[in-house]
Amino acid sequence: MRRFPAFIVLMSVALLSACAMDKMRNKETILEETLRTYAATIRWGDMTQAQGFVDPKYREAHPLSAVDLARYQQVKVTSYNDQPAAPITETEVRQVVEIGLVNVNTQSARSIVDNQVWRYDDAKKCWWLTTGLPDITRH
Repeated sequence: MRRFPAFIVLMSVALLSACAMDKMRNKETILEETLRTYAATIRWGDMTQAQGFVDPKYREAHPLSAVDLARYQQVKVTSYNDQPAAPITETEVRQVVEIGLVNVNTQSARSIVDNQVWRYDDAKKCWWLTTGLPDITRH
C-alpha cells in the first residue's frame, strides 16, 4: 500500500515535466516556423510583409519611411545564410544572418550581417523581431 502513494507522486512529477516540455516544444516550434517564414519573406524581398515580424514597440519607435522602402526596392536578396538561433534568456534568442544583396541599378554585389534578437510574447504566443529589419545601408 505504501508504494501506491509513491507511484502517484512519481507519475504526477512525470506528468508535470511532460507538460513543461510540451510548452517549451511549442515555443521552439513557433520559433522555428517564425524564423523560416521570416527568412522566406526576406529572400523574396517583401519588406512590407517582413515589417509584420518586427516588434510593435520597435515599429512605433522606428516607422519605415518612403525613403526606407525605396532603398529596399533598389536591392535584390541573393542569399540568406542563417546560423542556428542561440538562447539569450528563456524568452529571447539571437540569430546571426549573412544576407547577400545585389543593387538592381549597378549590379554590384555585397553582403551584410544582420544580428537579430527575437523575443517571445507569451500572451500572443508569437516571436517578435526586436532589432528591426536588416540595415542595408551598412557597407
